[in-house]
Amino acid sequence: MTLPVMSFFRLARAGFVMAREGVFGLVALPDLPTGPRIGIAMARLLERRSVKDKSAELRLSDALNKLGPSYVKLGQFLATRADVVGKDAARELSALQDRLPAFDHEAARAAICEQLGRPVDEIFDEFGEAVAAASIAQVHPAIIRQKDGSEEKVAVKVLRPGVARRFQRDLQSYYLVARLAERFHAPSRRLRPVAIVDTLAQSVAIEMDFRLEAAALSEMAENTSDDPGFRVPSVNWMHTAKGVLTMEWIDGRKMSDVDGLIEDGHDLEALGAAVIQSFLRHTLRDGFFHADMHQGNLFVHPDGTLVAVDFGITGRLNKRERRFLAEILFGFITRNYRRVAEVHFEAGYVPADQDVDMFAQAIRAIGEPIHGHDASEISMARLLTQLFEVTELFDMRTQTQLIMLQKTMVVVEGVARSLNPNLDMWRTAEPVVGSWIKEHLGPVGKLRDAGDVVSALTRAANDLPIFADRIGHMSEALERMTRDGLRFDRETAETIGKAEARHTRSGRIALWVIAACALVLTYLAI
Repeated sequence: MTLPVMSFFRLARAGFVMAREGVFGLVALPDLPTGPRIGIAMARLLERRSVKDKSAELRLSDALNKLGPSYVKLGQFLATRADVVGKDAARELSALQDRLPAFDHEAARAAICEQLGRPVDEIFDEFGEAVAAASIAQVHPAIIRQKDGSEEKVAVKVLRPGVARRFQRDLQSYYLVARLAERFHAPSRRLRPVAIVDTLAQSVAIEMDFRLEAAALSEMAENTSDDPGFRVPSVNWMHTAKGVLTMEWIDGRKMSDVDGLIEDGHDLEALGAAVIQSFLRHTLRDGFFHADMHQGNLFVHPDGTLVAVDFGITGRLNKRERRFLAEILFGFITRNYRRVAEVHFEAGYVPADQDVDMFAQAIRAIGEPIHGHDASEISMARLLTQLFEVTELFDMRTQTQLIMLQKTMVVVEGVARSLNPNLDMWRTAEPVVGSWIKEHLGPVGKLRDAGDVVSALTRAANDLPIFADRIGHMSEALERMTRDGLRFDRETAETIGKAEARHTRSGRIALWVIAACALVLTYLAI
């Protein structure tokens, strides 16, 4: 009982902070039912006067930063789920930046000592003050003395003390809201709020283990070792642990500093093209891409090389999904809308009981405006967004990997257009998309696919004795069940009993929470 009650009070505090910062003033009241409209109008009575002059992005940013790291991360995560929060809210949340103050320098030194098992002064010749602080970690410059006596400057990323415990506590509040929504608000079940919180929990757990980020950096370095004009920092594995990541220091200009890039003499058009082509190359060729590729995570080396950092969030597409993506983009380029529709059905993105011709017609409504306009006016990210919106009309289930791809595409295109407002997305993307299609969907690709099929059949043939043995055991088990009936072992019976007890308890807790909410609303009304 204690956990749900504490979660409720933490949620109440979060609502109070958001009300004070004017977040509820961003909601369009006429579009809401009477009950929520009255509740939001009452919450707005708590707004501070100064928030009236703040933009939507700044209201959200200030509120979430005041609530702490887990709410900042929640906002950034929801920015990837326009299907859940809506396009406008996702756009505002995507502008959310980590602006948390750095934690104590001595706390960072103590965390490094605990993680690496040695005092900081034994590991680094110099260890400077934090130069960047985010919701999960902060970065310090440091100097490592090599065996040959040379010095190497490195960046040391340190996990915020206590942040894992804070996330776990706040996740209980998120789960409470999600479970109540699924139980008492039927329309929300389609969006699977509990599954969304599960995804957030998994994402945060991965992001807070810097060994996994180091592995992502290592994998991307291998994938891009021969790519022109793109690289990632190298990892110092000897000085990396779960809560500490030591990597190469990057001397470069942040891509957000456009004026500085001009002063350095960089070709902005070439940099914009490099951003787009690098992302598409990683996505189509490798099926592994940086999923947080905004200006703050991109540096330009003095020689013009693009350097990407912060690989806490990455995305993956399997070979089948990459083929579908390439065919969809190429279908729009060639105006083959029927093929674009067929690809969606082949991928299983649209249920088979839908009409492929009607879907092709909807695709045409998106594709035709592309033709007859200057290519610089056409947004590939907007096209993908509209495409996913249309598929919702045809009962398409949420595809998490595609939403992550679409979100990243929007960010990447925005970065490229900030460097070159007249960027021709299609002409820039064509060398990467076209070459991939030629290699994988042409004669050579079909021969390679045929070889893969033969290899799969060979492996299946080798596994036939194992399958036969398993079928034999299954047959024996079915025969025993037919003769003796279905029986549970003691552990299974205990598990079922505990599940039933939890279900009953959660129902009582929900009733208490609803009663508490009613009392609070009654008090406010008085």
